[in-house]
Amino acid sequence: MATSQEGSTNRTQEEENIKDLGGKSAVEKLRELAEKAESCFFCTNIKTGVPLSVRPMAIQQVDDDGNIWFMSMKDSHKNEELAADPFTHLFFQASAHSGFVNIYGISEISRDQAKIDELWSPLIKTWFQGGKDDPNITLIKVIPSEGYYWDTKHGTAVAFLKMAASVITGKTMDDSVEGSLEID
Repeated sequence: MATSQEGSTNRTQEEENIKDLGGKSAVEKLRELAEKAESCFFCTNIKTGVPLSVRPMAIQQVDDDGNIWFMSMKDSHKNEELAADPFTHLFFQASAHSGFVNIYGISEISRDQAKIDELWSPLIKTWFQGGKDDPNITLIKVIPSEGYYWDTKHGTAVAFLKMAASVITGKTMDDSVEGSLEID
């Protein structure tokens, strides 16, 4: 997912603010920001629907391969939509000012009881009253094909201090970092 830097504040400062990540580093960044976000906007009907369908979804796990796991009811609209069009777009926001992730991928629906057992927590019973053995629970695994992130280099406190110093000095001192996520 390329982004244009033309006109960006990244071009007006001395620090490098573009950091593309690949492999394990990309998975670690995705996991870090997804865990902070806890949920995302899960978009379906990418290729077949107008308009696309969007709903908030709780993230269950980002595994070691960078796949993102969710739970869903077998008869849900999203499962029906994914069966017709597996292309999926996810948007994460870890905080008001940092930790944004944009993931595009392909979804697979399964009924892997061992994985359901692994991901199950008592809070999930809020949505699945039949418990972890309910035959209507399915898993959605999103396999990322493209990703992009926006974050801070040193955390919110340092980013705020740099912004304050920038106002005083008149010099751009943005602590942001962004780049593509190449999850192999």
